Amino acid sequence: MTTSIKTLGSDMSGIGALSPFELKDRLIKAAGESAVERPANLAMLNAGRGNPNFLATLPRHGFWQLGLFAMRESERTFAHLHTGVGGFPKKEGIEDRFEIFARENQNVRGVDFLCAAVSYVRDQLALNVDEFLYEMCEGILASNYPVPDRMLCLSEIIVGHYLRREMVGEHPFVGEFDIFAVEGGTAAMTYIFNTLRENYLLNKGDTIALGTPIFTPYIEIPHLRDYQLNVVEINADVESGWQYSKKELDKLRDPQVKAFFVVNPSNPPSVRIDNESLRYIAQIVQDRPDLILVTDDVYGTFAENFVSLFALCPRNTILVYSYSKHFGATGWRLGTIAAHQDNVLDHRIAQLLPVKKRELNERYKSITTDPEHLKFIDRLVADSRTVALNHTSGLSTPQQIQMVLFSLFALMDTTDTYKNTLRQLIRRRKQALYTEIGVRFDASDSNAVDYYTVIDLEYLGKRAYGQPFVDWLFTNTQPSELLFRLAAEAKVVVLPGRGFGTPHHSGRVSLANLNESDYARIGRAIRRLLADYVERYNLATGQELDPNKVL
Repeated sequence: MTTSIKTLGSDMSGIGALSPFELKDRLIKAAGESAVERPANLAMLNAGRGNPNFLATLPRHGFWQLGLFAMRESERTFAHLHTGVGGFPKKEGIEDRFEIFARENQNVRGVDFLCAAVSYVRDQLALNVDEFLYEMCEGILASNYPVPDRMLCLSEIIVGHYLRREMVGEHPFVGEFDIFAVEGGTAAMTYIFNTLRENYLLNKGDTIALGTPIFTPYIEIPHLRDYQLNVVEINADVESGWQYSKKELDKLRDPQVKAFFVVNPSNPPSVRIDNESLRYIAQIVQDRPDLILVTDDVYGTFAENFVSLFALCPRNTILVYSYSKHFGATGWRLGTIAAHQDNVLDHRIAQLLPVKKRELNERYKSITTDPEHLKFIDRLVADSRTVALNHTSGLSTPQQIQMVLFSLFALMDTTDTYKNTLRQLIRRRKQALYTEIGVRFDASDSNAVDYYTVIDLEYLGKRAYGQPFVDWLFTNTQPSELLFRLAAEAKVVVLPGRGFGTPHHSGRVSLANLNESDYARIGRAIRRLLADYVERYNLATGQELDPNKVL
Protein backbone atom coordinates (compact mmCIF):
# COMPACT_ATOMS: atom_id res chain seq x y z
CA MET A 1 0.00 0.00 0.00
CA THR A 2 1.35 3.41 -0.97
CA THR A 3 1.09 6.01 1.76
CA SER A 4 0.85 9.73 1.19
CA ILE A 5 2.87 11.90 3.52
CA LYS A 6 -0.38 13.67 4.40
CA THR A 7 -1.75 10.46 5.93
CA LEU A 8 1.21 9.96 8.28
CA GLY A 9 -0.07 12.29 10.95
CA SER A 10 3.20 14.24 10.90
CA ASP A 11 3.57 17.93 10.24
CA MET A 12 6.20 18.16 7.50
CA SER A 13 6.70 21.91 7.82
CA GLY A 14 10.16 22.73 9.11
CA ILE A 15 11.31 19.11 8.90
CA GLY A 16 14.39 20.01 6.89
CA ALA A 17 15.78 22.20 9.66
CA LEU A 18 15.53 19.54 12.36
CA SER A 19 18.57 17.69 13.64
CA PRO A 20 18.31 14.01 12.65
CA PHE A 21 18.11 13.09 16.33
CA GLU A 22 15.08 15.36 16.76
CA LEU A 23 13.54 14.12 13.52
CA LYS A 24 13.92 10.61 14.95
CA ASP A 25 11.18 11.35 17.49
CA ARG A 26 8.76 12.25 14.70
CA LEU A 27 9.67 9.10 12.82
CA ILE A 28 9.05 7.01 15.93
CA LYS A 29 5.68 8.70 16.31
CA ALA A 30 4.86 7.91 12.69
CA ALA A 31 5.83 4.29 13.26
CA GLY A 32 3.67 4.06 16.37
CA GLU A 33 0.60 6.05 15.34
CA SER A 34 0.19 5.48 11.63
CA ALA A 35 -3.20 4.26 10.53
CA VAL A 36 -1.64 2.11 7.83
CA GLU A 37 -2.73 -1.51 8.17
CA ARG A 38 -0.04 -3.96 9.25
CA PRO A 39 0.21 -7.06 11.46
CA ALA A 40 -0.57 -6.20 15.06
CA ASN A 41 2.52 -8.06 16.27
CA LEU A 42 4.90 -6.10 14.04
CA ALA A 43 7.20 -4.39 16.49
CA MET A 44 8.92 -1.11 15.67
CA LEU A 45 12.58 -1.42 14.68
CA ASN A 46 14.59 1.66 15.63
CA ALA A 47 17.83 1.56 13.65
CA GLY A 48 18.32 5.28 14.11
CA ARG A 49 20.43 5.42 17.25
CA GLY A 50 23.95 4.05 17.56
CA ASN A 51 23.50 2.65 21.06
CA PRO A 52 24.78 -0.96 20.75
CA ASN A 53 22.87 -3.98 22.01
CA PHE A 54 26.13 -5.67 23.02
CA LEU A 55 28.42 -4.87 25.93
CA ALA A 56 31.60 -6.02 27.65
CA THR A 57 30.60 -8.09 30.68
CA LEU A 58 33.91 -9.16 32.24
CA PRO A 59 35.17 -5.66 33.20
CA ARG A 60 31.73 -4.94 34.62
CA HIS A 61 31.92 -8.07 36.77
CA GLY A 62 35.31 -6.81 37.88
CA PHE A 63 33.81 -3.42 38.74
CA TRP A 64 31.19 -4.90 41.07
CA GLN A 65 33.69 -7.19 42.80
CA LEU A 66 36.13 -4.33 43.20
CA GLY A 67 33.30 -2.38 44.83
CA LEU A 68 32.76 -5.17 47.36
CA PHE A 69 36.46 -5.28 48.18
CA ALA A 70 36.55 -1.49 48.52
CA MET A 71 33.57 -1.60 50.90
CA ARG A 72 35.39 -4.12 53.05
CA GLU A 73 38.41 -1.82 53.09
CA SER A 74 36.24 1.12 54.10
CA GLU A 75 34.50 -0.73 56.92
CA ARG A 76 37.83 -1.72 58.49
CA THR A 77 38.35 1.85 59.69
CA PHE A 78 35.37 2.25 62.01
CA ALA A 79 34.50 -1.41 62.56
CA HIS A 80 34.29 -0.87 66.33
CA LEU A 81 31.36 1.53 65.99
CA HIS A 82 28.92 -0.97 64.42
CA THR A 83 26.89 1.94 63.02
CA GLY A 84 27.34 1.57 59.27
CA VAL A 85 30.05 4.22 59.24
CA GLY A 86 33.06 3.59 57.03
CA GLY A 87 36.26 5.44 56.31
CA PHE A 88 38.85 5.85 53.61
CA PRO A 89 40.81 2.75 52.60
CA LYS A 90 44.38 2.35 53.84
CA LYS A 91 47.23 1.94 51.36
CA GLU A 92 49.54 0.00 53.65
CA GLY A 93 49.05 -3.75 53.19
CA ILE A 94 46.21 -3.40 50.72
CA GLU A 95 47.76 -5.87 48.24
CA ASP A 96 47.93 -8.56 50.92
CA ARG A 97 44.33 -7.93 51.91
CA PHE A 98 43.26 -8.12 48.27
CA GLU A 99 44.95 -11.52 47.94
CA ILE A 100 42.95 -12.75 50.93
CA PHE A 101 39.75 -11.39 49.36
CA ALA A 102 40.62 -13.10 46.06
CA ARG A 103 41.25 -16.48 47.73
CA GLU A 104 37.96 -16.26 49.59
CA ASN A 105 36.09 -15.45 46.35
CA GLN A 106 38.13 -17.39 43.82
CA ASN A 107 35.06 -18.93 42.18
CA VAL A 108 33.21 -15.64 41.86
CA ARG A 109 33.05 -14.22 38.34
CA GLY A 110 35.01 -11.00 38.06
CA VAL A 111 37.50 -11.76 40.83
CA ASP A 112 39.73 -13.69 38.42
CA PHE A 113 39.64 -10.66 36.12
CA LEU A 114 40.76 -8.40 38.97
CA CYS A 115 43.59 -10.79 39.83
CA ALA A 116 44.74 -10.76 36.21
CA ALA A 117 44.48 -6.95 36.15
CA VAL A 118 46.65 -6.64 39.26
CA SER A 119 49.23 -8.96 37.70
CA TYR A 120 49.19 -6.98 34.45
CA VAL A 121 49.58 -3.66 36.25
CA ARG A 122 52.52 -4.97 38.23
CA ASP A 123 54.36 -7.06 35.61
CA GLN A 124 53.54 -5.38 32.28
CA LEU A 125 53.00 -1.75 33.25
CA ALA A 126 55.50 -1.73 36.14
CA LEU A 127 53.14 0.16 38.44
CA ASN A 128 53.01 -0.15 42.21
CA VAL A 129 50.16 -2.52 43.13
CA ASP A 130 49.48 -0.94 46.53
CA GLU A 131 49.08 2.46 44.88
CA PHE A 132 46.94 0.98 42.11
CA LEU A 133 44.54 -0.83 44.45
CA TYR A 134 44.36 2.20 46.73
CA GLU A 135 43.43 4.48 43.81
CA MET A 136 40.88 1.96 42.54
CA CYS A 137 39.25 1.51 45.97
CA GLU A 138 39.14 5.18 46.84
CA GLY A 139 37.85 5.96 43.36
CA ILE A 140 35.07 3.38 43.35
CA LEU A 141 33.94 4.49 46.80
CA ALA A 142 33.58 8.04 45.39
CA SER A 143 34.50 9.55 48.73
CA ASN A 144 36.83 12.23 47.35
CA TYR A 145 36.89 14.77 44.55
CA PRO A 146 38.99 13.64 41.58
CA VAL A 147 42.62 14.45 42.39
CA PRO A 148 44.23 15.55 40.13
CA ASP A 149 41.10 17.09 38.66
CA ARG A 150 42.07 16.30 35.06
CA MET A 151 42.34 12.57 35.79
CA LEU A 152 43.46 10.23 38.56
CA CYS A 153 47.21 9.61 38.33
CA LEU A 154 47.50 5.87 37.65
CA SER A 155 44.21 5.91 35.76
CA GLU A 156 45.69 8.36 33.27
CA ILE A 157 48.73 6.13 32.79
CA ILE A 158 46.63 3.00 32.17
CA VAL A 159 44.18 4.75 29.84
CA GLY A 160 47.20 6.21 28.05
CA HIS A 161 48.50 2.69 27.38
CA TYR A 162 45.09 1.74 26.00
CA LEU A 163 44.93 4.77 23.68
CA ARG A 164 48.46 4.07 22.45
CA ARG A 165 47.50 0.53 21.60
CA GLU A 166 44.22 1.36 19.85
CA MET A 167 44.92 4.77 18.30
CA VAL A 168 48.65 4.62 17.57
CA GLY A 169 49.43 0.91 17.29
CA GLU A 170 52.83 0.21 15.76
CA HIS A 171 53.16 3.64 14.19
CA PRO A 172 56.22 5.55 15.45
CA PHE A 173 55.26 8.04 18.14
CA VAL A 174 57.71 10.35 19.88
CA GLY A 175 56.91 11.99 23.20
CA GLU A 176 54.08 11.77 25.72
CA PHE A 177 50.49 12.97 25.78
CA ASP A 178 48.13 14.21 28.47
CA ILE A 179 44.57 12.95 28.95
CA PHE A 180 41.43 14.62 30.26
CA ALA A 181 38.69 12.15 31.28
CA VAL A 182 35.30 13.56 30.25
CA GLU A 183 31.61 12.66 30.18
CA GLY A 184 31.63 10.90 26.83
CA GLY A 185 32.43 12.17 23.36
CA THR A 186 29.62 14.72 23.56
CA ALA A 187 31.29 16.50 26.48
CA ALA A 188 34.59 16.36 24.62
CA MET A 189 33.07 18.21 21.66
CA THR A 190 31.50 20.85 23.86
CA TYR A 191 34.66 21.46 25.87
CA ILE A 192 36.95 21.62 22.84
CA PHE A 193 34.85 24.13 20.90
CA ASN A 194 34.46 26.26 24.03
CA THR A 195 38.13 26.36 25.01
CA LEU A 196 39.28 26.99 21.44
CA ARG A 197 37.01 30.03 21.47
CA GLU A 198 37.89 31.21 24.99
CA ASN A 199 41.60 31.15 24.13
CA TYR A 200 41.24 32.99 20.81
CA LEU A 201 42.23 29.97 18.75
CA LEU A 202 38.85 30.17 17.04
CA ASN A 203 37.05 33.51 16.76
CA LYS A 204 33.70 34.53 15.33
CA GLY A 205 33.98 34.73 11.57
CA ASP A 206 36.90 32.29 11.41
CA THR A 207 36.79 29.39 8.98
CA ILE A 208 36.98 25.75 9.93
CA ALA A 209 36.83 22.61 7.79
CA LEU A 210 34.61 19.59 8.44
CA GLY A 211 35.30 16.18 6.97
CA THR A 212 31.82 15.22 5.77
CA PRO A 213 29.80 13.11 6.27
CA ILE A 214 30.23 13.73 9.98
CA PHE A 215 28.39 13.36 13.31
CA THR A 216 25.65 16.00 13.29
CA PRO A 217 26.80 18.15 16.27
CA TYR A 218 30.01 19.02 14.41
CA ILE A 219 27.79 20.54 11.72
CA GLU A 220 25.45 22.33 14.11
CA ILE A 221 27.78 23.74 16.79
CA PRO A 222 29.80 26.09 14.49
CA HIS A 223 26.61 27.95 13.51
CA LEU A 224 25.50 28.68 17.06
CA ARG A 225 25.59 32.31 18.18
CA ASP A 226 28.46 31.49 20.53
CA TYR A 227 30.73 30.60 17.60
CA GLN A 228 29.41 31.88 14.23
CA LEU A 229 32.13 30.07 12.29
CA ASN A 230 32.36 29.72 8.55
CA VAL A 231 32.49 26.11 7.41
CA VAL A 232 34.31 24.53 4.48
CA GLU A 233 33.30 20.95 3.77
CA ILE A 234 35.90 18.33 2.87
CA ASN A 235 33.61 15.89 1.10
CA ALA A 236 34.00 12.14 0.92
CA ASP A 237 31.93 10.55 -1.82
CA VAL A 238 30.16 7.19 -1.92
CA GLU A 239 31.51 6.44 -5.39
CA SER A 240 35.08 6.71 -4.10
CA GLY A 241 34.41 4.43 -1.15
CA TRP A 242 33.76 7.39 1.17
CA GLN A 243 37.39 8.53 0.94
CA TYR A 244 38.60 12.14 0.66
CA SER A 245 40.22 13.01 -2.64
CA LYS A 246 43.43 15.02 -2.74
CA LYS A 247 41.48 17.81 -4.39
CA GLU A 248 39.15 17.98 -1.40
CA LEU A 249 41.96 17.72 1.14
CA ASP A 250 43.81 20.54 -0.60
CA LYS A 251 41.16 22.87 0.79
CA LEU A 252 43.11 22.55 4.05
CA ARG A 253 46.02 24.40 2.46
CA ASP A 254 44.02 27.63 2.62
CA PRO A 255 45.48 29.65 5.53
CA GLN A 256 41.97 30.92 6.28
CA VAL A 257 41.11 27.42 7.54
CA LYS A 258 42.03 27.46 11.23
CA ALA A 259 41.00 23.93 12.20
CA PHE A 260 39.91 20.64 10.65
CA PHE A 261 37.34 18.47 12.46
CA VAL A 262 36.96 14.87 11.34
CA VAL A 263 35.32 11.67 12.60
CA ASN A 264 37.46 8.66 11.76
CA PRO A 265 36.08 6.11 10.99
CA SER A 266 33.32 8.30 9.62
CA ASN A 267 29.78 8.65 10.91
CA PRO A 268 27.60 7.51 9.24
CA PRO A 269 29.50 5.75 6.40
CA SER A 270 31.72 3.95 8.97
CA VAL A 271 34.80 3.99 6.75
CA ARG A 272 38.23 4.81 8.09
CA ILE A 273 40.52 7.25 6.29
CA ASP A 274 42.87 5.19 4.16
CA ASN A 275 46.61 5.28 4.73
CA GLU A 276 47.31 7.30 1.60
CA SER A 277 44.93 10.06 2.71
CA LEU A 278 46.35 10.08 6.23
CA ARG A 279 49.83 10.57 4.83
CA TYR A 280 48.56 13.32 2.52
CA ILE A 281 46.99 15.18 5.46
CA ALA A 282 50.30 14.86 7.30
CA GLN A 283 52.06 16.43 4.30
CA ILE A 284 49.61 19.33 4.36
CA VAL A 285 50.29 19.83 8.07
CA GLN A 286 54.01 20.05 7.33
CA ASP A 287 53.20 22.95 5.02
CA ARG A 288 50.67 24.36 7.50
CA PRO A 289 52.19 23.82 10.95
CA ASP A 290 49.62 26.15 12.51
CA LEU A 291 46.62 24.01 11.47
CA ILE A 292 44.63 22.50 14.35
CA LEU A 293 43.25 19.00 13.83
CA VAL A 294 40.45 17.47 15.91
CA THR A 295 39.91 13.76 15.27
CA ASP A 296 37.00 11.90 16.87
CA ASP A 297 37.98 8.23 16.72
CA VAL A 298 35.22 6.55 18.70
CA TYR A 299 34.79 3.83 16.05
CA GLY A 300 38.50 3.19 15.56
CA THR A 301 38.44 -0.01 17.60
CA PHE A 302 36.05 -1.59 15.09
CA ALA A 303 38.65 -1.20 12.32
CA GLU A 304 41.52 -3.60 11.77
CA ASN A 305 45.00 -2.16 12.36
CA PHE A 306 43.56 1.29 12.95
CA VAL A 307 45.92 4.27 12.99
CA SER A 308 44.65 7.66 14.12
CA LEU A 309 45.54 11.01 12.63
CA PHE A 310 46.84 11.66 16.14
CA ALA A 311 49.64 9.16 15.44
CA LEU A 312 50.78 10.94 12.27
CA CYS A 313 50.32 14.54 13.40
CA PRO A 314 50.54 14.43 17.21
CA ARG A 315 51.62 18.06 17.73
CA ASN A 316 48.65 19.43 15.78
CA THR A 317 45.95 16.99 16.83
CA ILE A 318 43.40 16.86 19.62
CA LEU A 319 42.26 13.25 19.99
CA VAL A 320 38.71 12.47 21.09
CA TYR A 321 37.87 8.92 22.09
CA SER A 322 34.78 7.46 23.74
CA TYR A 323 34.33 4.07 25.38
CA SER A 324 30.60 4.15 24.64
CA LYS A 325 30.37 2.04 21.52
CA HIS A 326 33.14 -0.55 21.82
CA PHE A 327 32.24 -1.53 25.38
CA GLY A 328 28.48 -0.92 25.13
CA ALA A 329 28.76 1.84 27.72
CA THR A 330 26.77 4.81 26.43
CA GLY A 331 25.09 5.17 29.83
CA TRP A 332 28.45 5.35 31.63
CA ARG A 333 29.43 8.55 29.74
CA LEU A 334 33.12 7.70 29.41
CA GLY A 335 35.31 9.72 27.07
CA THR A 336 38.79 11.14 26.77
CA ILE A 337 40.54 14.12 25.25
CA ALA A 338 44.23 13.63 24.55
CA ALA A 339 46.85 16.21 23.55
CA HIS A 340 50.58 15.81 22.97
CA GLN A 341 52.68 17.54 25.62
CA ASP A 342 54.41 19.52 22.87
CA ASN A 343 51.50 20.85 20.82
CA VAL A 344 50.61 23.66 18.46
CA LEU A 345 47.77 24.80 20.73
CA ASP A 346 50.11 25.84 23.52
CA HIS A 347 52.48 27.44 21.02
CA ARG A 348 49.69 29.46 19.41
CA ILE A 349 48.44 30.68 22.78
CA ALA A 350 51.99 31.79 23.60
CA GLN A 351 52.04 33.82 20.35
CA LEU A 352 48.81 35.73 21.04
CA LEU A 353 48.86 39.51 21.16
CA PRO A 354 49.79 40.90 24.60
CA VAL A 355 46.31 42.30 25.18
CA LYS A 356 44.72 38.87 24.65
CA LYS A 357 47.32 37.16 26.81
CA ARG A 358 46.55 39.61 29.60
CA GLU A 359 42.84 38.81 29.30
CA LEU A 360 43.57 35.08 29.52
CA ASN A 361 45.91 35.56 32.45
CA GLU A 362 43.08 37.37 34.22
CA ARG A 363 40.72 34.50 33.36
CA TYR A 364 42.92 31.75 34.79
CA LYS A 365 44.81 33.54 37.58
CA SER A 366 42.56 32.10 40.30
CA ILE A 367 43.75 28.55 39.61
CA THR A 368 47.50 29.02 39.06
CA THR A 369 50.24 31.47 39.90
CA ASP A 370 51.56 31.13 36.35
CA PRO A 371 48.47 31.42 34.12
CA GLU A 372 50.49 32.37 31.05
CA HIS A 373 52.02 28.87 30.93
CA LEU A 374 48.85 26.93 31.73
CA LYS A 375 48.58 24.09 29.21
CA PHE A 376 45.68 24.01 26.77
CA ILE A 377 44.42 20.70 28.16
CA ASP A 378 44.34 22.17 31.68
CA ARG A 379 42.46 25.16 30.32
CA LEU A 380 39.94 22.64 29.02
CA VAL A 381 39.56 21.27 32.54
CA ALA A 382 39.07 24.73 34.05
CA ASP A 383 36.69 25.90 31.33
CA SER A 384 34.57 22.79 31.77
CA ARG A 385 33.61 24.25 35.17
CA THR A 386 33.69 27.93 34.14
CA VAL A 387 37.10 28.28 35.84
CA ALA A 388 35.68 29.34 39.20
CA LEU A 389 34.72 25.72 39.95
CA ASN A 390 37.95 24.23 38.68
CA HIS A 391 38.55 22.65 42.09
CA THR A 392 35.46 20.46 41.58
CA SER A 393 36.11 19.55 37.96
CA GLY A 394 36.93 16.14 36.57
CA LEU A 395 34.98 13.00 35.70
CA SER A 396 33.44 11.24 38.71
CA THR A 397 35.86 8.73 40.18
CA PRO A 398 33.65 5.61 39.78
CA GLN A 399 33.39 6.47 36.08
CA GLN A 400 37.16 6.71 35.87
CA ILE A 401 37.53 3.31 37.58
CA GLN A 402 35.20 1.64 35.08
CA MET A 403 37.20 3.32 32.30
CA VAL A 404 40.39 1.82 33.72
CA LEU A 405 38.86 -1.65 33.94
CA PHE A 406 37.63 -1.41 30.33
CA SER A 407 41.15 -0.37 29.31
CA LEU A 408 42.80 -3.24 31.17
CA PHE A 409 40.29 -5.69 29.71
CA ALA A 410 41.35 -4.63 26.21
CA LEU A 411 45.06 -4.50 27.00
CA MET A 412 45.01 -8.04 28.42
CA ASP A 413 43.04 -9.39 25.45
CA THR A 414 46.16 -9.98 23.37
CA THR A 415 44.32 -12.09 20.76
CA ASP A 416 41.54 -9.47 20.34
CA THR A 417 38.86 -12.07 21.02
CA TYR A 418 36.28 -9.53 22.17
CA LYS A 419 37.09 -7.09 19.40
CA ASN A 420 36.89 -9.73 16.65
CA THR A 421 33.59 -11.02 18.01
CA LEU A 422 32.05 -7.57 17.67
CA ARG A 423 33.39 -7.15 14.15
CA GLN A 424 31.91 -10.46 13.05
CA LEU A 425 28.61 -9.62 14.72
CA ILE A 426 28.03 -6.31 12.95
CA ARG A 427 29.28 -7.57 9.58
CA ARG A 428 26.80 -10.45 9.62
CA ARG A 429 24.11 -7.87 10.28
CA LYS A 430 25.26 -5.79 7.33
CA GLN A 431 25.18 -8.82 5.07
CA ALA A 432 21.63 -9.67 6.19
CA LEU A 433 20.52 -6.09 5.46
CA TYR A 434 22.02 -5.79 2.00
CA THR A 435 21.08 -9.30 0.91
CA GLU A 436 17.41 -8.49 1.50
CA ILE A 437 17.69 -5.09 -0.17
CA GLY A 438 18.99 -6.96 -3.20
CA VAL A 439 22.49 -5.48 -3.19
CA ARG A 440 25.51 -7.65 -3.81
CA PHE A 441 27.41 -7.73 -0.51
CA ASP A 442 31.08 -6.76 -0.81
CA ALA A 443 33.24 -7.46 2.22
CA SER A 444 36.52 -6.72 0.46
CA ASP A 445 36.93 -3.08 1.56
CA SER A 446 39.43 -3.25 4.41
CA ASN A 447 38.60 0.35 5.36
CA ALA A 448 34.91 -0.40 5.98
CA VAL A 449 34.09 -0.64 9.68
CA ASP A 450 30.32 -1.23 9.35
CA TYR A 451 29.12 0.16 12.67
CA TYR A 452 26.66 2.14 10.54
CA THR A 453 25.80 1.98 6.89
CA VAL A 454 24.40 4.61 4.55
CA ILE A 455 21.57 3.59 2.25
CA ASP A 456 22.29 6.05 -0.56
CA LEU A 457 19.25 5.99 -2.84
CA GLU A 458 20.82 8.17 -5.50
CA TYR A 459 23.84 5.90 -5.76
CA LEU A 460 21.84 2.66 -5.69
CA GLY A 461 19.07 3.99 -7.93
CA LYS A 462 21.50 5.28 -10.53
CA ARG A 463 23.45 2.03 -10.52
CA ALA A 464 20.33 -0.09 -10.96
CA TYR A 465 17.98 2.05 -13.02
CA GLY A 466 19.89 5.01 -14.42
CA GLN A 467 19.90 8.76 -13.89
CA PRO A 468 16.40 9.41 -15.35
CA PHE A 469 14.84 7.29 -12.58
CA VAL A 470 16.83 9.13 -9.90
CA ASP A 471 15.82 12.51 -11.34
CA TRP A 472 12.15 11.46 -11.34
CA LEU A 473 12.36 10.10 -7.80
CA PHE A 474 13.73 13.30 -6.32
CA THR A 475 11.35 15.48 -8.34
CA ASN A 476 8.35 13.57 -7.05
CA THR A 477 9.30 13.00 -3.41
CA GLN A 478 10.06 15.26 -0.47
CA PRO A 479 13.48 14.77 1.13
CA SER A 480 12.12 12.97 4.20
CA GLU A 481 9.24 11.17 2.53
CA LEU A 482 11.09 7.89 2.13
CA LEU A 483 12.00 7.87 5.81
CA PHE A 484 8.44 8.59 6.92
CA ARG A 485 7.05 5.90 4.65
CA LEU A 486 9.47 3.38 6.09
CA ALA A 487 8.35 4.37 9.57
CA ALA A 488 4.63 4.33 8.80
CA GLU A 489 4.38 1.28 6.58
CA ALA A 490 7.09 -0.99 7.95
CA LYS A 491 7.64 0.46 11.45
CA VAL A 492 11.31 0.93 10.61
CA VAL A 493 13.11 4.06 11.84
CA VAL A 494 16.36 5.24 10.23
CA LEU A 495 17.95 8.68 10.33
CA PRO A 496 18.31 11.07 7.38
CA GLY A 497 21.79 10.99 5.87
CA ARG A 498 21.61 14.67 4.97
CA GLY A 499 21.63 15.55 8.66
CA PHE A 500 25.17 14.15 8.73
CA GLY A 501 26.29 16.02 5.63
CA THR A 502 25.87 13.28 3.03
CA PRO A 503 25.44 14.85 -0.41
CA HIS A 504 22.65 12.53 -1.60
CA HIS A 505 19.20 11.41 -0.44
CA SER A 506 20.05 8.69 2.04
CA GLY A 507 19.35 7.10 5.38
CA ARG A 508 21.70 6.07 8.19
CA VAL A 509 21.17 2.58 9.55
CA SER A 510 22.92 1.58 12.74
CA LEU A 511 24.19 -1.99 12.55
CA ALA A 512 24.85 -2.12 16.27
CA ASN A 513 21.53 -2.01 18.04
CA LEU A 514 19.30 -4.73 16.54
CA ASN A 515 19.53 -8.45 15.84
CA GLU A 516 20.43 -10.07 12.53
CA SER A 517 16.84 -11.04 11.71
CA ASP A 518 15.76 -7.44 12.32
CA TYR A 519 18.20 -6.18 9.69
CA ALA A 520 16.83 -8.70 7.23
CA ARG A 521 13.36 -7.27 7.87
CA ILE A 522 14.66 -3.71 7.41
CA GLY A 523 16.25 -4.76 4.13
CA ARG A 524 12.96 -6.21 2.87
CA ALA A 525 11.12 -3.03 3.86
CA ILE A 526 13.59 -0.85 1.97
CA ARG A 527 13.35 -3.17 -1.04
CA ARG A 528 9.54 -3.00 -1.09
CA LEU A 529 9.62 0.76 -0.84
CA LEU A 530 12.09 1.12 -3.68
CA ALA A 531 10.11 -1.34 -5.81
CA ASP A 532 6.98 0.74 -5.26
CA TYR A 533 8.72 3.85 -6.59
CA VAL A 534 9.99 1.91 -9.60
CA GLU A 535 6.42 0.83 -10.41
CA ARG A 536 5.19 4.42 -10.03
CA TYR A 537 7.99 5.58 -12.33
CA ASN A 538 6.98 2.99 -14.94
CA LEU A 539 3.36 4.15 -14.82
CA ALA A 540 4.37 7.81 -15.08
CA THR A 541 6.89 7.40 -17.91
CA GLY A 542 5.84 4.29 -19.79
CA GLN A 543 9.13 2.60 -18.98
CA GLU A 544 9.42 -1.09 -18.06
CA LEU A 545 12.09 -1.15 -15.39
CA ASP A 546 12.27 -4.36 -13.34
CA PRO A 547 11.34 -3.48 -9.73
CA ASN A 548 13.02 -6.68 -8.52
CA LYS A 549 16.35 -6.06 -10.21
CA VAL A 550 19.43 -6.87 -8.18
CA LEU A 551 21.05 -3.57 -7.30
